[in-house]
Amino acid sequence: MITAGMVKELREKTGAGMMDCKRALTEAEGDMEKAVEILREKGLASAAKKSGRIAAEGLVESYIHGAGRIGVLVEVNCETDFVAKTDEFRELCRDIAMQVAASRPEYVAREEISEEFIAKEREINRAQALNEGKPEKIVDKVVDGRMEKYFKEICLLEQPFIKDSDKTVQQLITEKIAKIGENISVRRFARFQVGEGMEKRTCDLASEVQEMLNKK
Repeated sequence: MITAGMVKELREKTGAGMMDCKRALTEAEGDMEKAVEILREKGLASAAKKSGRIAAEGLVESYIHGAGRIGVLVEVNCETDFVAKTDEFRELCRDIAMQVAASRPEYVAREEISEEFIAKEREINRAQALNEGKPEKIVDKVVDGRMEKYFKEICLLEQPFIKDSDKTVQQLITEKIAKIGENISVRRFARFQVGEGMEKRTCDLASEVQEMLNKK
């Protein structure tokens, strides 16, 4: 059985991601040294070390879908202009732009989300769990599970990759770091959809007009 402690130990040894460590341990049937070798062979251990290096080059990639109804701009950084011009890096940028178009993330990573917002979401989920009749002693675990699911929906790096749902966008990037040999990071994105939000604004305006009429 692969325990959380084993995953943590392997992560501390290699710097690889938690899911990569868990997969390596599973493949190695719990053998720590073999799991280290598996991560090294895949380049994931070295990729984690590269992730701390400055990436100030890169591309701003665009993606237009549905005859112009959805548009995305995404900035993906790497360390050198040479890598930024390669077909492999351009393909990665394109895939990430398509991911944003299809999966509608709100943040790049959960670290961007304010503590106040997270606390409010936890409070709402806790109230829901209690209203559903969940026992008090397991409510926190229920909330933790729902928050993790929520982060996977709204955070780009935690979303399942649209071309391979067995890996996350972060795992895709980590694989590219290992292959290309440079740090790669998504800095920011913007997603536009024709008419998005207009219905809400129209309803808000109608409510305001009705409120004004009622005061007369």
